[in-house]
Amino acid sequence: MTDLLSEVLEAHGGLQRWNRFTAVTATIVSDGELFAGKGLPQDLQPRRMTVALHEEHASVSPFGAPGQHTDFTAGRIAIERADGTVVAERLDPRKAFTGHTRETPWDPLDRAYFNGYALWTYLTTPFFAVMKGMGVEEADPWDESPTERWRHLRVTFPDDIASHSTAQDFYFGDDGLLRRHDYHVDIAGGFAAAQYVHDIEEADGIKFPTRRRAYLRRPDGRPDHDHVMVGIDLSDVHYA
Repeated sequence: MTDLLSEVLEAHGGLQRWNRFTAVTATIVSDGELFAGKGLPQDLQPRRMTVALHEEHASVSPFGAPGQHTDFTAGRIAIERADGTVVAERLDPRKAFTGHTRETPWDPLDRAYFNGYALWTYLTTPFFAVMKGMGVEEADPWDESPTERWRHLRVTFPDDIASHSTAQDFYFGDDGLLRRHDYHVDIAGGFAAAQYVHDIEEADGIKFPTRRRAYLRRPDGRPDHDHVMVGIDLSDVHYA
């Protein structure tokens, strides 16, 4: 474990406290250009997200219709009814994105898969970095402005964890708290994103951002503020 990772984990609540919990639930509201471009514009209805903390498993409800929810793991995505009836299912869902570009339309299972891995990543940051198979190294700092320099962790995800891309970059302020998360969206043509996080809150001793805005990332690493690809607001967060 790098010194920076140790500082970051402690700043977000500490690994000992994190390990007391097995799941987190949160109310989410999301939108952005990505979904509209995929032919699935996102409404602003609040939904309830549940994420496992020590394995990659997530669910959001409602999804598609009242009484339906998603069931996501890296190897399967499904839409199910409350009684467990499967409405739609796809095994090895990553393969379905082969050849996709940023403009390729998505079906509801594509959207559910993206939601599952993305929210799992966000709601377990930075603690997922200590999971088996994760590669973590401190990289060059990022100068956000002439007066603000952020420290930088590069995380390499193993093949059995689904996420945006294999290599992802996380930037932290002097307080050790997350400021920005960079990645490529491999399932949408690999476009570069810079996600800024805001409004840090605390629940059950764990600190997390409640507002996320992912912008197209320009070749110089700066965000293109004219294009908000994904926006996510979190509230009513509880660890169990």
